[in-house]
Amino acid sequence: MTTLTRPAAPLPRLLSPALPRRRVRSWLVSWLQVSPLAFILIVLFAMPTFLFAVVSFFDYDRTGIYPAFILDNYRDLLTTPATIRVYVSSLTFAVIVWAITLFLGLNIAHFLIFHVHSAAVRTVLFLLCAIPFWTSGIIRTIAWIPFLGRNGAFNQIVMGAGLTSQPIDFLLFSRFAVVITYVNLFTLLVVGPIANSLAKIDPALIEAARDAGASRWRVMVEVIIHCRKPALPSARSWSSPRSWAISLSSSR
Repeated sequence: MTTLTRPAAPLPRLLSPALPRRRVRSWLVSWLQVSPLAFILIVLFAMPTFLFAVVSFFDYDRTGIYPAFILDNYRDLLTTPATIRVYVSSLTFAVIVWAITLFLGLNIAHFLIFHVHSAAVRTVLFLLCAIPFWTSGIIRTIAWIPFLGRNGAFNQIVMGAGLTSQPIDFLLFSRFAVVITYVNLFTLLVVGPIANSLAKIDPALIEAARDAGASRWRVMVEVIIHCRKPALPSARSWSSPRSWAISLSSSR
């Protein structure tokens, strides 16, 4: 007797068919990625700058600001001798401070990278330079008063050594004191980017230049400075605008 078997029924499909995946366009992804930063820049930078530009044309007096469109503010800005003197003085301080901090920062960074071979000693020296920056800039500025004053430590040392018979007056409350204070505030900010840039130079380039008979000055100019030119604008951006802004605000 032959037994016929019925084929098994197919199992019901439990899973729904996969939906086609929607690909997000590349330009939309780019806009989504940049939108948080764009929002911050627009709200915190572009809008305040636009409002500042609009208000600069308004009229004002001692009691308030009145909407108008006048050019008196810009006329006073460009023609008043006191304002011009403030800007020239601020720009002069910015250039002087930038030149000094760049010279000191380049030499300090060169010493830390090429003459201090121990990474631990290099870190310790850099931390010793950074310790004063743990305090407020105002405190570091005021700290120069007991050092450079008429009865300060420096005058006491100079008079004690017999180099002068009376205190030196130009050390404090003068242009010299302003430059010294700014250099103290911004030198370490210049050392950082320059040191990071010098650390990327292959020591073999310096050794090859020395083997070729190049002097230390030519090695510095044609190898080190030439290879690390991009770090100089970065160092300038840390020192020059800040010194100009602080000098301008203090002068006003």
